[in-house]
Amino acid sequence: MVAAEVRILAGSGVCGAGFRAESLEEGIGKKPHFIGCDGGSTDPGPYPLGSGETAFGRSSIKRDMRLMLLAAQKEKIPLLLGTAGTSGGHPHVAAAKEILLEIAEEEGLKFSLAVIHAEQDKNFLKKCFKQGRIKPLDPAPMFDEETIDKAERIVGMMGEEPFLKALDNGAEVVLTGRSSDCAIYAGIPVREGIPAGIAWHAAKILECGAASVEQRKTADSLFATCRGDHFDVEPLDQDLRCTPQSVASHSLYENADPFRLVESSGTMDLSTSVYEALNDRCVRVSKSRFEPATKYTVKLEGAEKVGYQTIVIGGVRDPYILRQLDSWLETGEANIHMRIADIYGDTITRNDYALNIRIYGKNGVMGPLEPQKELTSHEVCLILEATASTQEIATSIATIARHKILHEPIPEWSGLITGLACTYSPAHIERGAVYRFNVNHVLEPMDPYEMFPIEYMNVN
Repeated sequence: MVAAEVRILAGSGVCGAGFRAESLEEGIGKKPHFIGCDGGSTDPGPYPLGSGETAFGRSSIKRDMRLMLLAAQKEKIPLLLGTAGTSGGHPHVAAAKEILLEIAEEEGLKFSLAVIHAEQDKNFLKKCFKQGRIKPLDPAPMFDEETIDKAERIVGMMGEEPFLKALDNGAEVVLTGRSSDCAIYAGIPVREGIPAGIAWHAAKILECGAASVEQRKTADSLFATCRGDHFDVEPLDQDLRCTPQSVASHSLYENADPFRLVESSGTMDLSTSVYEALNDRCVRVSKSRFEPATKYTVKLEGAEKVGYQTIVIGGVRDPYILRQLDSWLETGEANIHMRIADIYGDTITRNDYALNIRIYGKNGVMGPLEPQKELTSHEVCLILEATASTQEIATSIATIARHKILHEPIPEWSGLITGLACTYSPAHIERGAVYRFNVNHVLEPMDPYEMFPIEYMNVN
């Protein structure tokens, strides 16, 4: 039987980013069939995936998770939490599971829990690579067995099928490793008979919470109702409003193509979507389509350690220096490299470390792509960034850089110049290990469940 409608409450765009408790309560009053919330992203960069840490603090995650869990248990509806702990690897899932069980104990809750893992075994990936089942996306870095070995971890981005399998096996709460943001919300409506185009487009709008409103004050909850030929979406804070433009523009968010959004099981086609205002706060979307994939694929994400990094932050305000900033830094950087060679000799070459000088107030954001070439500011911020194989070497290079730039002369000064005002003492800040993404590929699994083992447990 096809459901007349499926009502969905998105707790927030990310578990840990927050939402108004009043908004969640307002959404519960609309009798949702389930609550969903994404727990992560690649937005924070490769560090969480590589390090195993979370982008949000434990207290932030626990606050959001507690409110959603209590609401779901009270209403006896499923709670689906995707991409646990930012990146969805083993340490992230373990941290989120620990928080979930802690809340259950504190609140005296009892429920059936499914934990779906997404970090991939390296021997399994090597086997798939030899079988030709791993294919590059565009652009993609070099991928081979060495890439797999160098990665701190590689996760697969699950589709909707593992969520549904867990629910079919009795789970009331589903906590997953890395998952498609949209898959959290699309699976149940499609299973209940909502057309895939409608369900997946609604999921795309829901997955970022209230980001699709006209002017978002803060992260918040969002509500959608899916029916046979459309979905309606509305914010739960009465001061917020969705408009056709705000909802349509969110379809562009994080996508290279505004009309075609690729998922494991197919592609959303939004080229014929129609957006219309039902009132001053609610928007109806219709005519969205979904093209089933000819080959099911799972996106892989991996991060490898680059080295260790130390930075120095300082400001330059001297007008004489600012008039010749580029040449001053060019000479200073050359002198830094000379000093490094003096200290380390042949034991460290230019290929063994990286030195970057970022200029905020000139081109710190866009670098060489900055179209405004002329410096118009009365001051700039410099970040001297040293990356090397050990923290000791990175710090040594950063302190060399600080001293050289601090006293780099200009023709207008005849005595010792001090041209850099450092923000902190000590001036250098050790950032620890740094990582980079090293995988942008898809894997063709034997079935949607092959890469995602499910752990079941009764919480009581």
